[in-house]
Amino acid sequence: MRRRVGLVVTLLVGLVVPATAVSVVPASGEPSPGGRLAVGAVVDLAPGARPGDRALARDALRDDLTGERFYFVLPDRFANGDRGNDHGRSGATDRARTGFDPSDKGFYHGGDLEGLRGKIDYLDGMGVTALWLTPVFRNRWVQGSGADASAGYHGYWTTDYTSLDPHFGTTDDMRRLIRDAHRRGIKVFFDIVANHTADLIEYAEGRYDYVPTDVAPYLDPSGNPVAIAAIAGREDFPRLTGPYTPVVRGRKAPAWLNDPSLYHNRGNSTFSGESAEYGDFAGLDDLMTEHPAVVAGMKRIFTSWIDTLGIDGYRVDTVKHVNIGFWQALAPHVREYAAQRGKEDFFVFGEVFDADPAVTSRYTTTGGIQSALDFPFQAGATAFLSGRGAERLGEVLVADDRYTDADSNASSLPTFLGNHDLGRVAWAVRHNRPGVGEAELLERLELGNALMHLWRGNPVVYYGDEQGFAGSGGDKPARQDMFASETPEYRAEDLVGSDRTGAVDNFSTDHPLYRQLRDLASFVDADPVWRVGNQTLRYASGDVLAFSRVAAAEQVEHLVVANAGTSAASVEVPAASAALCPVRPAAASVTPVVGGRARVTVPPLSVVVLRGTDRLPSAVPTPTLVLPPVGTALDERVELRADGITAPFAQATFAARAEGAPDWTVLGTDDTAPYRVFADLARLPGAAAGRQVEVRVVAKGAGGLVGADGAVLSLVPADR
Repeated sequence: MRRRVGLVVTLLVGLVVPATAVSVVPASGEPSPGGRLAVGAVVDLAPGARPGDRALARDALRDDLTGERFYFVLPDRFANGDRGNDHGRSGATDRARTGFDPSDKGFYHGGDLEGLRGKIDYLDGMGVTALWLTPVFRNRWVQGSGADASAGYHGYWTTDYTSLDPHFGTTDDMRRLIRDAHRRGIKVFFDIVANHTADLIEYAEGRYDYVPTDVAPYLDPSGNPVAIAAIAGREDFPRLTGPYTPVVRGRKAPAWLNDPSLYHNRGNSTFSGESAEYGDFAGLDDLMTEHPAVVAGMKRIFTSWIDTLGIDGYRVDTVKHVNIGFWQALAPHVREYAAQRGKEDFFVFGEVFDADPAVTSRYTTTGGIQSALDFPFQAGATAFLSGRGAERLGEVLVADDRYTDADSNASSLPTFLGNHDLGRVAWAVRHNRPGVGEAELLERLELGNALMHLWRGNPVVYYGDEQGFAGSGGDKPARQDMFASETPEYRAEDLVGSDRTGAVDNFSTDHPLYRQLRDLASFVDADPVWRVGNQTLRYASGDVLAFSRVAAAEQVEHLVVANAGTSAASVEVPAASAALCPVRPAAASVTPVVGGRARVTVPPLSVVVLRGTDRLPSAVPTPTLVLPPVGTALDERVELRADGITAPFAQATFAARAEGAPDWTVLGTDDTAPYRVFADLARLPGAAAGRQVEVRVVAKGAGGLVGADGAVLSLVPADR
């Protein structure tokens, strides 16, 4: 009998992670005829490869960006290269009009594109290969009044997507920045918001509390209630009225943004239920992204800057507050448009502000966005660096399979330790370890940098972290000036790892964190495994985390062991090599592997990297396909797993074919244990109640050796 998915998957390192299905919206295709489906009877097929399997045996994807070293910066807070634009070239000096007040952490401080361009050498010297800027579009300069007034220095209150904020410079200034960055091999990424615009819509009723659709539904011109989720994207989308009467105060660009019917107009979000997508984000005007006019307009905005400036990609804000169908329409279109213009590696990644991989992965699989900021890694890494154990970070790595589908996986996720919203990692560690000394804090920051650069994905350094900035929390306290600050709170800050403060320019290339990042860049550039290798969890217990990485071409194991404890740790770590040699720090000794385990000693607050002395042995993988239990509803993606693969390196491709369908649908290729994908079987071409679906796993080992297994499941109506 074929084994079924149980309640948990237990790894060889003792971690226990849930194996329940992910709650998702289907990625592609139409809902199956006849309503909801479930797994019916399952018939095993004979194990072993058969004719045609080799054509299904794929390589795990590395098509999107991997191993790029991002530097995330707020241009207003980095460097002031043109004091003539400090007031936005408005001719005024009143901060209530211009937004400029460098003594207030909530206003513009003067950083600009020319300032950034002047620091390209500084970025290049640190090993940066990609520059990500917060939004630079024309912005609402000031909102609120009195003590509640603040400025749009951060860029997230866009009023005009067709031009740049004059506080930062001109289109030609940006063109020069991109030119100089590209000459150094540094890509440039724009940050953009599709969920909302600046707050220029008021309600005639004078109220702004969220009104649910079950209390006051949208009405079409005939007064009939309309559920917008049911008609999202349809060309016959009607003009709707909602619970509030919108009054527009001011102009936006492009012109279609001035039509108030293209906004949800339901009041401020409570960030729960439907309001998470329909509500205004803290009063900001929430676009009705279900409307085809909004989809079309945003397609034009996203693609126009590819033509105008030749940017290399986008980071997209507040992704999970937009309906999934919008991303399914927009993301592939932008990628294809860029490819047609010769930018084959154009890269779009989204902000899905959630530490659960089941949530973040929904937008890279079902939603079709290439990648998403790795908030689960950030949460797990912060816990690890704070001395709260390695288990959570280990669980994050095991959950990477949730990102695996036919066109993407976790290898392209941008990893990070802190940002402009959550706060800096130095502050987080201080917060979690009251009384931590400066020397220990510096070592923990260095441990975090090393971990992030040796992990799969694209490491992101938040500007100023390389100079020891810490701050006192998230948001404004984490948005310090790199140049000599006039803000009292920023001026007074003592930086970690140096005797400097925020009262002076802080672009020191001698800071220990800057030097470490430069060294890490050189180290990872010397071996392709850090860019394209797989990543397998080997150990996660107490303060010690270990993982291995193997590149498919080289077939040499690299073992990373990290210790977040204040004492040296000696642990036995599973390894596939015959012996290992330390390479970071380098040593002449060889660590033997006995019984599949290597004993590794790691100093406190350190990382040790070892490299296999020989290529891994090849073996024929022998997968056993594990399907969901009979009766499992197929409303969402479900786990398909391949057990029994003991080959040191394998790539397992999962595919399915509904009865009557001529072709296989490849569901994804996983190159690390546990070998699995999460698939939406109900959306397979031809899937319907009463039909059968053949599911197959084809595993390819080193040297192309292939093993396979399969089964046929029946589709039945799901119980309601």
